[in-house]
Amino acid sequence: MKHLLTSLILIVTLFSCSQSKNDKTEAEIPSVELKTKIVDSSIIKHFEKENHSRKSTSIGTVSNGKLKNGAIIPFKGSNFSYFDTTSYLANRGFVNSVIKDVVLATYKEMKNLYPNDHFCIMECSNKHGGEIKPHRTHQNGLSIDFMVPKNKNGKRYYDLDNLGAQHYLLQFNDKGQWKEDTTVTIDFEKIAQHLLLLDKNARKKGYRISKVILMKELKDELYTTPSGKKVKEQNIYITKNLSKLINLLHDEHYHVDFEKL
Repeated sequence: MKHLLTSLILIVTLFSCSQSKNDKTEAEIPSVELKTKIVDSSIIKHFEKENHSRKSTSIGTVSNGKLKNGAIIPFKGSNFSYFDTTSYLANRGFVNSVIKDVVLATYKEMKNLYPNDHFCIMECSNKHGGEIKPHRTHQNGLSIDFMVPKNKNGKRYYDLDNLGAQHYLLQFNDKGQWKEDTTVTIDFEKIAQHLLLLDKNARKKGYRISKVILMKELKDELYTTPSGKKVKEQNIYITKNLSKLINLLHDEHYHVDFEKL
């Protein structure tokens, strides 16, 4: 567990340092608008260089596997975005092409349900799968992290969504309240609705959700929502037994593994 925590802190530090280094270089450019265009251009080129028509093959398991012909998640869409530029450009936003289709189809439906909301995808897999520190899984393109949607005083709250890799270090209490400001709370209904749609769309493609990792103290909060009750009824598996460290690391995001039916 110490190794995992050390790896997590290391990767957050590397991401932060990388971002700071880029900011220092770009600080010489007087136009903020130009800096934004440079970053956007890098992301566009990174996305467009991939072959988006190839079908992927997931080899092995989520904890010991590889990914052939991985599909990159779009950096942003009409109601979603990838959480961190550095992670994206480091080829950590790849999934199996089927899972990519499932994720995009689900966000399209979420747009109909919540037309004014924006959601964030967090880390996926490496371009060719394999080990992706500090994650223990995410190895064959069938794992993906999603940022928890948050509210503040009953309204959608986005101020914490732009922290990049440091978002993984945010801490929420057992009621889903951010420890730094308990008026910021996790929106469990939207998480549950998202899981229901992900599983439905995956089944259309011959897959299903095999496992969801969420801090175990938050499960009751999820299950008390209308959609959370359906998640429980439909037996979408949310892990029951987690090590102390893994449990604590899954409060500000929920991890989803998929598998073939």
